[in-house]
Amino acid sequence: MSDQCDLQINVNGQQTFFLNQEIVSTFSKKLRKMIKQEKKITQMKNVAFIIEDFPGGSNGFELVARYCYNFGTIHITVENISNLYCASVYLGMTHKISSFNLVKQVETFLEGMFDWSWSDVLISIRNCEPFFGYADSSGLIEKLITTLLAKIAQNSDISLILSSYSSSSSSPESTMLTSNPFARSNSSVKTTPEDKRKRLSSTSNHSSTTNNNNKAWWFDDLSTLSPWVIERVIRTLGAYGSDNNSLLLTKFLLHNLKIALQSKKTSPTNYPKSDYTGLVDTAIYGVILMGKTAFSCRALFGVLRLVSGFGLSKVCRTGLEKLIGSMLDSAKLDDLLMSAQTENETDQGVYDVNLVVGLIRVFVQCDGLSLERLITVGKLVDQYLAEIAPDHNLKISKFIRVAQSLPDLARDCFDGVYRAIDIYLESHPNLSFEERSRLCRCLNYQKLSLEACKDLAKNPRIPPRVAVQALASQKQVNYEPPTKADQLDYYYHESPTKNTKDSQMVLYGNQEHVQDEHDDTLSEVSQDVKVNIQRMQCRVSELEKLCKEMKGQMSKLVRNNTKTLNSPTTNRSHRLC
Repeated sequence: MSDQCDLQINVNGQQTFFLNQEIVSTFSKKLRKMIKQEKKITQMKNVAFIIEDFPGGSNGFELVARYCYNFGTIHITVENISNLYCASVYLGMTHKISSFNLVKQVETFLEGMFDWSWSDVLISIRNCEPFFGYADSSGLIEKLITTLLAKIAQNSDISLILSSYSSSSSSPESTMLTSNPFARSNSSVKTTPEDKRKRLSSTSNHSSTTNNNNKAWWFDDLSTLSPWVIERVIRTLGAYGSDNNSLLLTKFLLHNLKIALQSKKTSPTNYPKSDYTGLVDTAIYGVILMGKTAFSCRALFGVLRLVSGFGLSKVCRTGLEKLIGSMLDSAKLDDLLMSAQTENETDQGVYDVNLVVGLIRVFVQCDGLSLERLITVGKLVDQYLAEIAPDHNLKISKFIRVAQSLPDLARDCFDGVYRAIDIYLESHPNLSFEERSRLCRCLNYQKLSLEACKDLAKNPRIPPRVAVQALASQKQVNYEPPTKADQLDYYYHESPTKNTKDSQMVLYGNQEHVQDEHDDTLSEVSQDVKVNIQRMQCRVSELEKLCKEMKGQMSKLVRNNTKTLNSPTTNRSHRLC
């Protein structure tokens, strides 16, 4: 056998190998075919060609070359089994070319994979990630994932993974035997009583760890795998997409997404967000299915923050927002303060106001909504308004949408809304008179406290007409309209002749009511309201006087101009000399 290097092979543009045609042709059917084809084309003894998309790249091809030059033998390990398996299948190194072929050797090695350790399985799976597509199509990924799940089953309560969260009719044992893809693998492993004892001990330890830390022992290890591998694991379990009905798998996916998001901040060269789309939707389908029984309102807001970093389909986002909106009365202010998901903050503002408006709309439309829950959300919305008001980029339309998203009965008092409006006006001094008036329409003046109403009347940022309306509404709060019987009594009977020397006569509508001296509190409030109304009336009258004076001056100017135009001097025609 000649030792000359009459063959040059460039692998994936990474490295060029100088080999002997006869040696490599002895073990590879594909290389033998490529050499013959190249000789026919070039009519030359020495051959050179390029192999693209070779699984494992130059490292994998080097292992195959060593195998060929070592007369068909190589030391197979957990570290190189992935490269050797895919390379041997790609190059056609089967029994058709040689009785002692590489494919047979690697398959023999893989038959003992159920005796591998947990770390050995993870290493082999990670080594497949650079050529995951080919490893999956060749069947290697399926074998490794089956072994991986068998290891989890040996040390976990498999019913937590496979059985539905809501179903309890079927037993875990029957479920595992009928639907568990790795039940055969588990049964094929020979176990001794000592192994069973260790397994039970390990299972109890792992289950206690799961209960304490709210995650299973295998969460962190599987989170080191690529999103394609994790998606393949979920598909193997039959829980991908809308088929996800496992609480444990849902928690694992959320844990994995959290780690992936943290790693992207430290190392931006990791997998793109688009690779996580399927996993994100699968996690959200599980969250929606479990609902309020498994997740608190704060936890759901955390989920929404997490998945927003990857992007979410419209269907899943709508379902998650409906779930959160139905629990909005359990939320806190910090939960609502979600950053706006946009690159142009000048248009959107700091916070995602549209999200909050949507959540409030969902809450208001809930069936059987009690007044107590509605008032709770009203207080929360008032706090939110005060928090977002200082944002200089917040549009007035969005502020008004939040303020008007609840019915009036959700607020016992509108003081919180007024404070938020005042903060917004102070942070946006360039608002026009019309815009300030629009803001004040969010107020129910009759539900303002006397202190807030006094502050509103003195506030220079509030339009004067609004202040007058607020003070007038305060007067109407203490007004009780007369009943029809009282009115008839007034019209058809004489007024009661009562000694009213020390009493005050007040006329309301069509009836006189006597207000005794003991009504001190009501008289004080009415007096304050009257004083404020008088002040506002003075301001309005002053403005009216100025307006009349300006109109008088304008009319004088118009008359003078008219006389000037109609004078004989101006109408006289010019003579030509």
